[in-house]
Amino acid sequence: MQYGGDMAESPIEVDTYTHGHHASVLRSHTWRTVANSAAYLAPYLEPGRSLLDVGCGPGTLTADIAALVAPGPVIGMDNAADIVASANADHGSAPGEASLSFETGDVYALSYKDDLFDIVHAHQVLQHLSNPIAALREMRRVVAPGGVVAVRDADYQAMTWYPAVPALNEWMTLYQAVARRNDAEPNAGRHLLAWARAAGFVEPLPSASVWCFATDTDRQWWGGLWAERILSSSLASQAVEYGLASQADLERISQGWRQWMMHPDAWFTVLNGELILPIQPD
Repeated sequence: MQYGGDMAESPIEVDTYTHGHHASVLRSHTWRTVANSAAYLAPYLEPGRSLLDVGCGPGTLTADIAALVAPGPVIGMDNAADIVASANADHGSAPGEASLSFETGDVYALSYKDDLFDIVHAHQVLQHLSNPIAALREMRRVVAPGGVVAVRDADYQAMTWYPAVPALNEWMTLYQAVARRNDAEPNAGRHLLAWARAAGFVEPLPSASVWCFATDTDRQWWGGLWAERILSSSLASQAVEYGLASQADLERISQGWRQWMMHPDAWFTVLNGELILPIQPD
């Protein structure tokens, strides 16, 4: 398969990634599998299909996908060079083996020929973009007729939890404010269908699914990573830089997460919107 070719015009936007790549963020990214994060796409992951995973991060989900479409070639793409290098070291195929590789790239200007892939997949990506419609158009460009674009994004405002710890309400308000300061859409899940239609897709196939953190193990993991993330990730530094929170505010929110995760009946759900977007033959 020849990947190189006429790429799109120069990048349309320069976006700020709200989360960054702190270890507390990567712990959640490396948890993702086809089973818990791409079940809606699983029926399309047939052996021999080619796939581009946009915004692949550390590549754990990409590698899980690659195992299902092997021997089809899979490329994971991210705009963070250090994360791409780590993904290649952890998951990339050795030279001469079935193709699973990772590359740096720009979702607004993919360096691949038109109609190249059977599937383009983006998980939790569109919510961080200032122009998700342009990104969807570019993903559509590189998918062959008969293939699909697949996107899945959380809807932060639709997240719900118990018990009603006040600091978690502060966390939600702060997260919404930081994301919007970055010209992003934290409630992307509910916008996917509208964005897809604006990008020119027809006959989209919408669905939704949830992550639920309610067992002792899951609530400790989820609460612990957010207690750390609100203090140490890019979200924390941006919140302070933008004048949206003080360090004392972040400490209080972090303690709220720890209070939540210690409750024996604590429960947290994340609603995710999903779309399969078929590319119609001409």
